[in-house]
Amino acid sequence: MIGVELRLMLRRRRVWLCWLLLCAIPALVAVLLAVTDLAPAPGQGGAFLSAVVSDGQLFPAAALALVLPVFLPITVAIVSGDAVAGEASTGTLRYLLVRPVGRLRLLTAKLISVAAFVLLAVLFVTLTSYVVGIIAFGFGPAAGAGGTGGVTSLSGVTLTPLQLAGRTAATVGYLALCMLAIGAVGLFFSTLTDSPLAAALGVLAFVVLSAILLPLDAASAIRFYLPTTHWLAWIDLFRDPILWTAVRQGVGVQLGYVVVAFGAAWANFATKDVTS
Repeated sequence: MIGVELRLMLRRRRVWLCWLLLCAIPALVAVLLAVTDLAPAPGQGGAFLSAVVSDGQLFPAAALALVLPVFLPITVAIVSGDAVAGEASTGTLRYLLVRPVGRLRLLTAKLISVAAFVLLAVLFVTLTSYVVGIIAFGFGPAAGAGGTGGVTSLSGVTLTPLQLAGRTAATVGYLALCMLAIGAVGLFFSTLTDSPLAAALGVLAFVVLSAILLPLDAASAIRFYLPTTHWLAWIDLFRDPILWTAVRQGVGVQLGYVVVAFGAAWANFATKDVTS
C-alpha cells in the first residue's frame, strides 16, 4: 500500500509543479541578487540573505528561509488536503476500502506519502539552491585554491565544509518535520470533507491563525504550542556551538502535532460513512 501511494504521488503533475515552483523562487532571487549586486542590509530581509552575495555556500539556508513562511506550507496544504478528500471527490475512496485494505493502513500510507513529499521538497530546494548559489556567488573569500574554504557561522566562528553540510542536513530534517506536522493537520482536514480545496484552505487557515496569534501578548499562554513559534529554531543550528534548546523544543512540539493530528484523522476516518 505504501509503495502504491508513493508511486501515485510521483506520477502526479501537481506534485512536480509544486517542487518546481519551490526551487524556482530561490533561483529567481539568486539571479536578481547576482545581477543587481544589491543584497539586503544585515538584519533585513530573509535569514542569511545579506551574506549570500559573498559566499554562495550559504544560499541553501537563505533559500529555505525564503520558502518556509508561505510557499512551503501552501504546497504541503495542497498535497495533504488532497490525500483523502481527493480520493473521495473522484469516487475512488469507496473502491479502495472495498479491497482488503484497513482504514488505519490507508491513512498510514497517506501520511508516509505526505512525509515523502515534504522531505523531497526540502531536499530539492536545498540541492538546487546550493548549485545556483555556487554558480551565482562562488565559494566566498575564505575559499582556498580548491574552492573548499569555510563559512562564517552566526557566532563568528568559521565552519568547515563538512560542518556546514552536517548542519544543513540537520536543517533539512528539522524543516521536514515542521512541514510534516502541517501535513498531518492537512490529513485530518482531508478526512472531514470530500473537497480537496476545502481541506487545503483549512490547513492554510490553521497556519495563518498560528502566525496571527504568535505576536499577541494575549496569546502568550499558548504561544509555545503554536507550530509557527518553532519554525525558525533551525537558525540556531548555524551557531557555534549549536544552541540545541530551541531545536529540541521545536522537535517536541512538531512531533506532538503529528501524533495528535494523525490520531484525530484516524478517529474521524475510522467511523466515517464513506459513500464516494
